[in-house]
Amino acid sequence: MKAITAKVQPEPKKPASRFWPKFLQQKYLYMMAVPFVLWAFVFNYLPLWGWTMAFQKYKPGKSFFEQKWVGLQYFRELFQDEQFFNALRNTLAMSLMGLLAGFIIPIVFAVLLNELRQIFLKRFVQTVSYLPHFVSWVVAAGIITKMLSTDNGAVNDLLMSLHLISEPIQFMAKGNLFWGIVTASDVWKETGWNTIIYLAAISGIGPELYEAARVDGASRLQQVRNITLPGIRTTVIILLIMSIGHLISIGFEKQFLLGNNLVRDYSQTLDLYALNYGLGLGRFSFGTAINIFNSVVSVFLLFVANGIFKKITKESII
Repeated sequence: MKAITAKVQPEPKKPASRFWPKFLQQKYLYMMAVPFVLWAFVFNYLPLWGWTMAFQKYKPGKSFFEQKWVGLQYFRELFQDEQFFNALRNTLAMSLMGLLAGFIIPIVFAVLLNELRQIFLKRFVQTVSYLPHFVSWVVAAGIITKMLSTDNGAVNDLLMSLHLISEPIQFMAKGNLFWGIVTASDVWKETGWNTIIYLAAISGIGPELYEAARVDGASRLQQVRNITLPGIRTTVIILLIMSIGHLISIGFEKQFLLGNNLVRDYSQTLDLYALNYGLGLGRFSFGTAINIFNSVVSVFLLFVANGIFKKITKESII
């Protein structure tokens, strides 16, 4: 009988790593990215080392190993302080109002600008709407305060000339109006700038879709509803997720410049609370604890919003 010899199949070769050939091929792109990676590391990740201050009784002038560790003491103090919950309420209220007004109005404004057929008028409106963004909040707060003043303020003069009020209203001294003033100021200042990305998204929609819709007899409103809005859906969802992630970190510039002692209970946000009760009083560890709370809640909101939109709309940023 002939011996049957089995052929031994050679083991398949493992595919060589493609990283280094691709790296050498695109080395100039990687080299261009290095400064931005270093910038992100130095200004976004390296400062995280300072979070250790929240768990220490930090004393300036002492080295890291000479600081006294106190655990979660400052977090317990934070959650037992009534001013913290008042600042949290103000932050969430102004954030939600700003999210609704500052997110919906730019979309509507971008759609309306896109519907303008006169190029000169469109460019003029765009330019005028962008200008307030380049005005610092110091100057903007002065303009707003003057317009709402009881002494020849434009708003009070207009309301009195229309006989809607009999005497000037002290807008800047009424706490129940402060949230609305901040929201309206932010909308006035940033609406034009925020429309840029929506106009860019609208410009990416194929003109043949609008031509086909017009042939089928669709009105301009129907074109907006069935072509324009669905065409910018991805952009809208991504920006909404990012806005929700920043819901609790709204800064303090507007509130600091427009606020005063009469509206303190409505103007103090978490960032302003950290400034006044942390750095202002030399309590560096307490201020760091507040900022850690802000960061943790922001990351949590970002992941929750991303998960919800990913499940419902199949759109996400992660």
